[in-house]
Amino acid sequence: MGNGVTFLTIYVCIREPTCFLVEGLLWDSAISEDDRAPAPCPAWMSAGLARGGFPQTPKAPREGRKSYSPVKRRRKARRLSVAYEASEGEEGEGAERLQAPSWQPQDWRRQLDNIRTMRSGKDAPVDQLGAEHCFDPSASPKQVQRYQVLLSLMLSSQTKDQVTAGAMQRLRARGLTVDSILQTDDSTLGTLIYPVGFWRSKVKYIKQTTAILQQRYGGDIPASVAELVALPGVGPKMAHLAMAVAWGTVSGIAVDTHVHRIANRLRWTKEATRSPEETRRALEEWLPRCAHPQDGVERAPSGGLPPSLHTDDSHPHRELWREINGLLVGFGQQTCLPVHPRCQACLNRALCPAARGL
Repeated sequence: MGNGVTFLTIYVCIREPTCFLVEGLLWDSAISEDDRAPAPCPAWMSAGLARGGFPQTPKAPREGRKSYSPVKRRRKARRLSVAYEASEGEEGEGAERLQAPSWQPQDWRRQLDNIRTMRSGKDAPVDQLGAEHCFDPSASPKQVQRYQVLLSLMLSSQTKDQVTAGAMQRLRARGLTVDSILQTDDSTLGTLIYPVGFWRSKVKYIKQTTAILQQRYGGDIPASVAELVALPGVGPKMAHLAMAVAWGTVSGIAVDTHVHRIANRLRWTKEATRSPEETRRALEEWLPRCAHPQDGVERAPSGGLPPSLHTDDSHPHRELWREINGLLVGFGQQTCLPVHPRCQACLNRALCPAARGL
């Protein structure tokens, strides 16, 4: 064009069957850079955009060549289905409840009910001497009780419940607090906790953990699994039990050797597991957190258990993740023994793959 006016058309093509016009600008080259402003698009360009076409400058095709016009293709719309968990009583149109896990053990509900029946007497060692029974419920303040719960769990590793309970009685007789443990020399502490398994290592771990609790937590215990397992001598099983017993929070399934053994015998894991921690992850993939005792429908927990040192078995939503530890530990102590299990006395003998030799 004349008079120093230049028309510039910029096209950008991407790797799709459609080209897009980025911008057509008109400006006067005589105007300074600061004062330049885009001029309106020509009428033929605006009309082309309004029709949805791709604006092109008129150009005669060369001889021997065909002229092509760009083709605009539409992508097919896909329908997306979204599943959500409806609240109680919600029956909205189109509501789709979350589907059950893709894999669950065969007959696991019947097996669980049978174990509950066999454990209804609550007369196994864990029922009388477990972590819920080793602390002093009259100790004040509450953080002393929580500390005693954690200490009993540290002592219980690779140790029978009767031995752990005896060690806790001797410690409590001297006043079991953070300060009293820090003031006790290693030799005396070892004498008090002997003969728990690995008692020498536990003396060291107890002293180290107690010092950390005093320095970082004001004598209390951490309120999260991540912080608990960071303490010397505290493993995942202890951490989950401490959360349940001391803080009233179900953070995961506590798996010890009994739970590990029985879960594999009942084929409650999709594949055989080699460690309690591997079993915990496998169980948590499919076992519902809780079940409503009235209708048997699994629902997400409406909230944690009350933050107390005692749990209520009459709570309207039975916490399966919490129940499974004590249930299977006692079952393993009385019936499903590590060696020579009492299969003939077990209600699951017709349902257990291990009992049937599968």
